[in-house]
Amino acid sequence: MRFGIIGYGKMGEIRHEAVKKTGIGEVVAIYGFGPDPVPEDLRVDSVDAILNDPTIDGVFICCVNSLNQEMTIRALKAGKHILCEKPPAFNAAGVEEIRKVEAQANKVLMYGFNHRHHGAAVKMRQIVDEGDHGRILWMRGRYGKSVDENYLSTWRADPKLAGGGILLDQGIHMLDLFMYLGGEFDEVQAMVSSIYWNIPGIEDNVFAMFRNSKTGLAASLHSTMVQWRHLFSLEVFMERGYMVLNGLKTSSNSYGAEQLVVARNRSHAPAATWAEESSETFETDTSWEREAQIFADWIRTGAPEGHGGDSLSALRVMRVIDAVYAQEKHTAPQLYSRLNADADA
Repeated sequence: MRFGIIGYGKMGEIRHEAVKKTGIGEVVAIYGFGPDPVPEDLRVDSVDAILNDPTIDGVFICCVNSLNQEMTIRALKAGKHILCEKPPAFNAAGVEEIRKVEAQANKVLMYGFNHRHHGAAVKMRQIVDEGDHGRILWMRGRYGKSVDENYLSTWRADPKLAGGGILLDQGIHMLDLFMYLGGEFDEVQAMVSSIYWNIPGIEDNVFAMFRNSKTGLAASLHSTMVQWRHLFSLEVFMERGYMVLNGLKTSSNSYGAEQLVVARNRSHAPAATWAEESSETFETDTSWEREAQIFADWIRTGAPEGHGGDSLSALRVMRVIDAVYAQEKHTAPQLYSRLNADADA
Protein backbone atom coordinates (compact mmCIF):
# COMPACT_ATOMS: atom_id res chain seq x y z
CA MET A 1 0.00 0.00 0.00
CA ARG A 2 1.05 3.56 -0.69
CA PHE A 3 0.50 6.30 1.87
CA GLY A 4 0.67 10.04 2.10
CA ILE A 5 1.16 12.12 5.25
CA ILE A 6 -0.46 15.52 5.75
CA GLY A 7 1.46 17.38 8.44
CA TYR A 8 4.98 16.39 9.43
CA GLY A 9 5.53 17.59 12.95
CA LYS A 10 6.19 15.10 15.74
CA MET A 11 3.12 12.98 14.97
CA GLY A 12 3.80 12.86 11.24
CA GLU A 13 7.32 11.63 11.92
CA ILE A 14 6.01 8.99 14.36
CA ARG A 15 3.47 7.72 11.82
CA HIS A 16 6.15 7.60 9.12
CA GLU A 17 8.43 5.55 11.36
CA ALA A 18 5.57 3.16 12.22
CA VAL A 19 4.96 2.46 8.52
CA LYS A 20 8.65 1.66 8.09
CA LYS A 21 8.83 -0.60 11.14
CA THR A 22 5.71 -2.61 10.32
CA GLY A 23 6.27 -2.88 6.59
CA ILE A 24 2.58 -2.26 5.94
CA GLY A 25 3.43 -0.22 2.87
CA GLU A 26 5.38 2.80 1.74
CA VAL A 27 5.06 6.52 2.41
CA VAL A 28 5.39 8.14 -1.02
CA ALA A 29 4.35 11.75 -0.41
CA ILE A 30 4.38 14.19 2.51
CA TYR A 31 2.94 17.67 2.78
CA GLY A 32 4.40 19.74 5.60
CA PHE A 33 3.21 22.97 7.16
CA GLY A 34 5.72 25.78 7.68
CA PRO A 35 8.94 24.47 9.22
CA ASP A 36 7.96 20.78 9.21
CA PRO A 37 11.16 18.79 8.47
CA VAL A 38 9.86 16.91 5.41
CA PRO A 39 12.41 14.71 3.61
CA GLU A 40 13.12 16.36 0.26
CA ASP A 41 12.53 13.20 -1.78
CA LEU A 42 8.98 12.91 -0.36
CA ARG A 43 7.97 16.58 -0.24
CA VAL A 44 4.94 17.73 -2.21
CA ASP A 45 3.75 21.31 -2.58
CA SER A 46 0.08 20.91 -1.64
CA VAL A 47 -2.45 18.73 0.12
CA ASP A 48 -4.15 18.22 -3.24
CA ALA A 49 -0.98 16.65 -4.60
CA ILE A 50 -1.64 13.81 -2.17
CA LEU A 51 -5.43 13.69 -2.35
CA ASN A 52 -5.54 13.80 -6.16
CA ASP A 53 -2.92 11.10 -6.64
CA PRO A 54 -4.82 7.92 -7.62
CA THR A 55 -1.86 5.72 -6.67
CA ILE A 56 -2.06 6.72 -2.99
CA ASP A 57 -4.30 4.38 -1.00
CA GLY A 58 -4.37 6.03 2.42
CA VAL A 59 -3.37 9.16 4.29
CA PHE A 60 -2.23 9.97 7.80
CA ILE A 61 -3.67 13.30 8.92
CA CYS A 62 -1.27 14.82 11.47
CA CYS A 63 -2.32 18.46 11.55
CA VAL A 64 -3.19 21.00 14.20
CA ASN A 65 -6.58 20.24 15.73
CA SER A 66 -8.44 22.91 13.77
CA LEU A 67 -7.68 21.17 10.46
CA ASN A 68 -8.65 17.62 11.39
CA GLN A 69 -12.31 17.83 10.41
CA GLU A 70 -11.66 19.68 7.14
CA MET A 71 -8.82 17.40 6.05
CA THR A 72 -10.74 14.26 6.93
CA ILE A 73 -13.74 15.31 4.85
CA ARG A 74 -11.53 16.28 1.92
CA ALA A 75 -9.66 12.97 2.06
CA LEU A 76 -12.88 10.95 2.24
CA LYS A 77 -14.27 12.78 -0.76
CA ALA A 78 -11.01 12.05 -2.58
CA GLY A 79 -11.48 8.33 -1.94
CA LYS A 80 -8.67 7.82 0.55
CA HIS A 81 -8.47 5.58 3.60
CA ILE A 82 -7.64 7.70 6.64
CA LEU A 83 -5.92 7.52 10.00
CA CYS A 84 -6.42 10.91 11.65
CA GLU A 85 -4.97 12.11 14.93
CA LYS A 86 -7.26 13.02 17.79
CA PRO A 87 -9.36 15.03 18.39
CA PRO A 88 -11.51 14.19 15.35
CA ALA A 89 -13.09 17.67 15.49
CA PHE A 90 -13.68 20.46 17.99
CA ASN A 91 -17.00 18.90 19.07
CA ALA A 92 -19.47 16.08 18.44
CA ALA A 93 -21.34 18.06 15.80
CA GLY A 94 -18.15 18.16 13.76
CA VAL A 95 -17.80 14.38 13.99
CA GLU A 96 -21.40 13.93 12.90
CA GLU A 97 -20.63 15.96 9.78
CA ILE A 98 -17.64 13.74 9.10
CA ARG A 99 -19.74 10.59 9.52
CA LYS A 100 -22.23 11.80 6.91
CA VAL A 101 -19.42 11.95 4.36
CA GLU A 102 -17.94 8.68 5.59
CA ALA A 103 -21.25 6.90 5.01
CA GLN A 104 -21.01 7.75 1.31
CA ALA A 105 -17.29 7.14 0.89
CA ASN A 106 -16.99 3.44 1.80
CA LYS A 107 -13.44 3.99 3.04
CA VAL A 108 -11.65 3.19 6.29
CA LEU A 109 -11.72 6.05 8.80
CA MET A 110 -9.69 5.43 11.93
CA TYR A 111 -8.68 7.80 14.71
CA GLY A 112 -5.37 7.85 16.53
CA PHE A 113 -6.19 6.82 20.08
CA ASN A 114 -2.86 5.09 20.52
CA HIS A 115 -3.10 4.72 24.31
CA ARG A 116 -5.52 1.81 23.88
CA HIS A 117 -2.75 0.06 21.91
CA HIS A 118 -0.11 0.25 24.65
CA GLY A 119 0.85 -3.20 25.88
CA ALA A 120 -0.70 -2.70 29.32
CA ALA A 121 -3.99 -1.41 27.86
CA VAL A 122 -4.18 -4.38 25.49
CA LYS A 123 -3.72 -6.71 28.46
CA MET A 124 -6.38 -4.86 30.46
CA ARG A 125 -8.91 -5.18 27.64
CA GLN A 126 -8.11 -8.90 27.39
CA ILE A 127 -8.80 -9.36 31.11
CA VAL A 128 -12.10 -7.49 30.84
CA ASP A 129 -13.17 -9.55 27.82
CA GLU A 130 -12.31 -12.85 29.53
CA GLY A 131 -14.75 -11.97 32.30
CA ASP A 132 -13.06 -13.92 35.11
CA HIS A 133 -12.87 -10.79 37.27
CA GLY A 134 -16.51 -9.89 36.71
CA ARG A 135 -17.91 -6.60 35.49
CA ILE A 136 -16.22 -3.25 36.06
CA LEU A 137 -17.56 -1.35 39.07
CA TRP A 138 -15.50 1.83 38.92
CA MET A 139 -12.45 3.43 37.34
CA ARG A 140 -10.15 6.26 38.30
CA GLY A 141 -7.75 7.95 35.90
CA ARG A 142 -5.12 10.63 36.50
CA TYR A 143 -3.12 12.04 33.61
CA GLY A 144 -0.96 15.08 34.14
CA LYS A 145 2.04 16.90 32.75
CA SER A 146 3.79 20.20 33.23
CA VAL A 147 4.46 22.86 30.62
CA ASP A 148 6.58 26.01 30.74
CA GLU A 149 6.42 29.47 29.19
CA ASN A 150 7.45 28.06 25.81
CA TYR A 151 4.00 26.45 25.64
CA LEU A 152 2.47 29.91 25.29
CA SER A 153 4.04 30.33 21.85
CA THR A 154 2.81 27.01 20.45
CA TRP A 155 -0.40 26.33 18.54
CA ARG A 156 -1.75 24.39 21.53
CA ALA A 157 -2.09 27.70 23.42
CA ASP A 158 -4.29 29.18 20.68
CA PRO A 159 -7.95 28.16 21.11
CA LYS A 160 -8.64 28.82 17.42
CA LEU A 161 -6.12 26.12 16.51
CA ALA A 162 -6.38 23.79 19.51
CA GLY A 163 -10.12 23.96 20.27
CA GLY A 164 -9.47 23.41 23.96
CA GLY A 165 -6.76 22.73 26.47
CA ILE A 166 -5.50 19.73 28.39
CA LEU A 167 -8.75 17.76 28.02
CA LEU A 168 -8.44 17.68 24.21
CA ASP A 169 -4.69 17.18 24.44
CA GLN A 170 -4.32 14.38 27.00
CA GLY A 171 -7.54 13.87 28.92
CA ILE A 172 -9.24 12.59 25.77
CA HIS A 173 -6.92 9.58 25.84
CA MET A 174 -7.92 8.65 29.39
CA LEU A 175 -11.59 9.11 28.57
CA ASP A 176 -11.16 6.88 25.53
CA LEU A 177 -9.58 4.22 27.75
CA PHE A 178 -12.52 4.46 30.17
CA MET A 179 -14.98 3.89 27.35
CA TYR A 180 -12.83 1.28 25.61
CA LEU A 181 -12.78 -0.81 28.78
CA GLY A 182 -16.13 0.04 30.39
CA GLY A 183 -18.54 1.33 27.75
CA GLU A 184 -20.52 4.54 27.48
CA PHE A 185 -21.45 7.22 29.98
CA ASP A 186 -24.66 9.25 30.07
CA GLU A 187 -24.06 11.32 33.19
CA VAL A 188 -21.30 13.91 33.53
CA GLN A 189 -20.19 16.29 36.26
CA ALA A 190 -17.08 18.42 35.90
CA MET A 191 -15.04 21.39 37.00
CA VAL A 192 -13.03 23.02 34.22
CA SER A 193 -10.58 25.82 34.94
CA SER A 194 -7.42 27.62 33.99
CA ILE A 195 -5.97 28.13 37.42
CA TYR A 196 -2.34 28.78 36.60
CA TRP A 197 -1.67 29.70 32.96
CA ASN A 198 -4.86 31.78 32.59
CA ILE A 199 -5.17 31.32 28.82
CA PRO A 200 -8.74 32.07 27.66
CA GLY A 201 -10.28 29.00 26.06
CA ILE A 202 -7.36 26.75 27.08
CA GLU A 203 -8.11 24.93 30.32
CA ASP A 204 -5.18 23.66 32.34
CA ASN A 205 -7.13 21.62 34.87
CA VAL A 206 -10.18 19.33 34.65
CA PHE A 207 -11.83 17.25 37.35
CA ALA A 208 -14.66 15.15 35.90
CA MET A 209 -17.00 12.38 37.02
CA PHE A 210 -18.81 10.03 34.65
CA ARG A 211 -21.48 7.40 35.19
CA ASN A 212 -23.52 4.94 33.19
CA SER A 213 -26.98 5.24 34.73
CA LYS A 214 -28.01 1.77 33.56
CA THR A 215 -25.06 -0.22 34.88
CA GLY A 216 -23.95 2.11 37.69
CA LEU A 217 -20.34 2.05 36.48
CA ALA A 218 -18.66 5.29 37.53
CA ALA A 219 -15.31 6.85 36.68
CA SER A 220 -13.34 9.87 37.77
CA LEU A 221 -10.79 11.77 35.69
CA HIS A 222 -8.19 14.35 36.61
CA SER A 223 -6.57 15.87 33.53
CA THR A 224 -4.03 18.62 34.15
CA MET A 225 -1.03 20.47 32.81
CA VAL A 226 -0.08 21.84 36.19
CA GLN A 227 1.25 18.48 37.37
CA TRP A 228 4.85 19.39 38.08
CA ARG A 229 5.76 15.71 38.16
CA HIS A 230 4.37 13.89 35.10
CA LEU A 231 1.84 11.22 36.03
CA PHE A 232 -0.21 8.50 34.38
CA SER A 233 -2.40 6.25 36.52
CA LEU A 234 -5.44 4.14 35.64
CA GLU A 235 -7.26 2.02 38.23
CA VAL A 236 -10.02 -0.43 37.25
CA PHE A 237 -11.89 -2.26 40.02
CA MET A 238 -14.13 -5.17 39.17
CA GLU A 239 -16.41 -7.53 41.07
CA ARG A 240 -13.70 -10.15 41.64
CA GLY A 241 -10.45 -8.28 41.22
CA TYR A 242 -8.69 -5.18 40.04
CA MET A 243 -6.13 -3.78 37.62
CA VAL A 244 -3.85 -0.83 38.39
CA LEU A 245 -1.68 0.69 35.69
CA ASN A 246 0.96 3.17 36.79
CA GLY A 247 3.27 4.83 34.29
CA LEU A 248 3.22 4.91 30.51
CA LYS A 249 6.11 3.95 28.28
CA THR A 250 6.94 6.88 25.99
CA SER A 251 9.97 7.97 24.02
CA SER A 252 10.76 10.61 26.65
CA ASN A 253 10.18 8.25 29.60
CA SER A 254 8.46 11.18 31.33
CA TYR A 255 5.78 9.01 32.91
CA GLY A 256 7.97 6.26 34.29
CA ALA A 257 7.80 2.52 33.71
CA GLU A 258 4.53 1.12 32.33
CA GLN A 259 3.63 -1.30 35.14
CA LEU A 260 0.37 -3.21 35.31
CA VAL A 261 -0.69 -4.89 38.56
CA VAL A 262 -3.54 -7.40 38.59
CA ALA A 263 -5.10 -9.27 41.54
CA ARG A 264 -8.12 -11.37 42.42
CA ASN A 265 -10.28 -10.68 45.44
CA ARG A 266 -10.49 -13.06 48.35
CA SER A 267 -13.75 -14.05 49.98
CA HIS A 268 -12.88 -12.42 53.31
CA ALA A 269 -11.12 -9.28 54.41
CA PRO A 270 -8.65 -8.07 53.46
CA ALA A 271 -9.99 -8.51 49.95
CA ALA A 272 -6.48 -8.68 48.50
CA THR A 273 -2.92 -8.21 49.68
CA TRP A 274 0.16 -6.88 47.99
CA ALA A 275 1.69 -10.36 48.04
CA GLU A 276 -1.15 -11.75 45.92
CA GLU A 277 -0.73 -9.26 43.11
CA SER A 278 0.87 -10.13 39.80
CA SER A 279 2.91 -7.43 38.15
CA GLU A 280 4.07 -6.96 34.57
CA THR A 281 6.22 -4.15 33.23
CA PHE A 282 6.02 -3.22 29.56
CA GLU A 283 9.48 -2.07 28.53
CA THR A 284 8.76 -1.04 24.95
CA ASP A 285 6.10 1.20 23.44
CA THR A 286 4.70 -0.69 20.45
CA SER A 287 1.43 1.24 20.34
CA TRP A 288 2.26 3.11 17.14
CA GLU A 289 3.21 -0.04 15.26
CA ARG A 290 0.16 -1.92 16.58
CA GLU A 291 -2.10 0.93 15.51
CA ALA A 292 -0.55 1.12 12.04
CA GLN A 293 -0.98 -2.62 11.58
CA ILE A 294 -4.65 -2.45 12.58
CA PHE A 295 -5.16 0.37 10.07
CA ALA A 296 -3.53 -1.62 7.27
CA ASP A 297 -5.40 -4.82 8.12
CA TRP A 298 -8.69 -2.94 8.11
CA ILE A 299 -7.91 -1.56 4.64
CA ARG A 300 -6.95 -5.00 3.32
CA THR A 301 -9.86 -6.98 4.78
CA GLY A 302 -12.58 -4.33 4.84
CA ALA A 303 -13.46 -5.42 8.38
CA PRO A 304 -12.46 -3.50 11.52
CA GLU A 305 -10.35 -5.51 13.93
CA GLY A 306 -12.51 -4.42 16.83
CA HIS A 307 -9.92 -2.51 18.81
CA GLY A 308 -9.25 0.38 16.46
CA GLY A 309 -10.66 3.85 16.94
CA ASP A 310 -13.56 4.05 14.50
CA SER A 311 -15.66 7.17 13.97
CA LEU A 312 -18.50 5.97 16.18
CA SER A 313 -16.12 5.54 19.12
CA ALA A 314 -14.74 9.01 18.40
CA LEU A 315 -18.26 10.47 18.30
CA ARG A 316 -19.14 8.97 21.65
CA VAL A 317 -15.97 10.34 23.23
CA MET A 318 -16.63 13.80 21.82
CA ARG A 319 -20.20 13.82 23.15
CA VAL A 320 -18.85 13.30 26.63
CA ILE A 321 -16.18 15.96 26.12
CA ASP A 322 -18.90 18.36 24.99
CA ALA A 323 -20.73 17.62 28.23
CA VAL A 324 -17.58 18.33 30.28
CA TYR A 325 -17.04 21.68 28.60
CA ALA A 326 -20.74 22.48 28.97
CA GLN A 327 -20.38 22.26 32.75
CA GLU A 328 -18.19 25.36 32.57
CA LYS A 329 -20.75 27.13 30.40
CA HIS A 330 -23.77 26.04 32.47
CA THR A 331 -25.47 24.37 29.49
CA ALA A 332 -25.12 20.82 30.71
CA PRO A 333 -28.83 19.88 30.91
CA GLN A 334 -29.19 20.13 27.14
CA LEU A 335 -26.18 17.91 26.66
CA TYR A 336 -27.50 15.38 29.15
CA SER A 337 -30.59 15.11 26.98
CA ARG A 338 -28.46 14.62 23.92
CA LEU A 339 -26.36 11.91 25.52
CA ASN A 340 -29.45 10.11 26.73
CA ALA A 341 -31.15 10.33 23.34
CA ASP A 342 -28.80 7.67 21.90
CA ALA A 343 -28.33 9.57 18.65
CA ASP A 344 -26.08 6.80 17.30
CA ALA A 345 -29.00 5.45 15.31
